[in-house]
Amino acid sequence: MFEIAINDMTCGHCASVIAKAVKDTDASARCEFDLAARKVTIASASPPDEFVAAIAEAGYTPVVARQAGLP
Repeated sequence: MFEIAINDMTCGHCASVIAKAVKDTDASARCEFDLAARKVTIASASPPDEFVAAIAEAGYTPVVARQAGLP
């Protein structure tokens, strides 16, 4: 599980575009959005870099904020 900060995610539409990018990368991934904090938490066996690339391709600027087991 890891958290990705997406500072330009500002609304529900943004979240739905990002959710599609996540599901296109790993159909079994689970994601939870915190619009106020502009972060998405993703549970997947796929590496974070794959999701960062997919979210960037969708037009956003993602940055891995935290991975499970790390502070």
